[in-house]
Amino acid sequence: MANERNLPPGDLKAGGPSAAGDIGNWLRTNAVRLIGPLAVLLLWHVASTAGWVDVRFVPSPATVGKTLYSWIFAKPTGDPYIGTWTSHAGNSTYRVLIGFAFASVVAVFLGTLIGWFRLVSDLIDPIIQVLRPIPITSWVPFAVIFFGIRDASAFFLIALGAFFPIVVNTAAGVSGTPKLLVRAARMLGIRPHMLLLRVVIPSALPFIFTGLRLGIGLAWVLVIVAEMLAVKSGLGFAMWDAYYFLRMDVIIAAMLSVGFLGFLSDLVVLWISRWALSWNKGL
Repeated sequence: MANERNLPPGDLKAGGPSAAGDIGNWLRTNAVRLIGPLAVLLLWHVASTAGWVDVRFVPSPATVGKTLYSWIFAKPTGDPYIGTWTSHAGNSTYRVLIGFAFASVVAVFLGTLIGWFRLVSDLIDPIIQVLRPIPITSWVPFAVIFFGIRDASAFFLIALGAFFPIVVNTAAGVSGTPKLLVRAARMLGIRPHMLLLRVVIPSALPFIFTGLRLGIGLAWVLVIVAEMLAVKSGLGFAMWDAYYFLRMDVIIAAMLSVGFLGFLSDLVVLWISRWALSWNKGL
């Protein structure tokens, strides 16, 4: 029989030395990643319990944890911050997905045209570069006037904000396609009208997914802005409503909720990118 030490790691049975080593490496890696958040949590706890900060404005982690638990798991009692988290989080997630999906389709299509056709770039890119620095909050009055205080306003603001990083990264990826790659494809018989789909877009996918990750992060930022100013539901609305009653524990709980949901969204985009770019050994 072959010596077990000469077998590749995947051939060892579960529980063998390699498996135990992999588990140990996983634990060590994740333990290191937890050091920073745990240190912040400890500092926050000490600051609130030792009286370094006013607990009315910076409640302790335990207080925020209890609030978040009752907000998520308790049965609704009429209190707007008990048992209503699922509804608010669902509304926010729905708005993010719709706005982000619309922005992604338009931005990838337009960014591809800008990056590949010089005439389109000359006509449209200056408009994008002028609009891109304008804060999204300045579009809120227009959103409310044209769409009213409803979901359409949130869709517009989220899509507008997520559009710019996606279109810019897509255009950069398409325009940066190596000319040698295009010439090689032409020599192999790829017709000119097929270059975009079969060569250019696959080559630009790393840039496109970078734009999508930036876009989904901005979408979660902007859904809070939209719900504070242009919509009457969602985590942003709950955060703004809690401000009027100085419920800082609810505000922090909502902030943590948005951060967690945004983190999950980024993981989904990252997973899709790794699946779509499985041919790229550099990932």
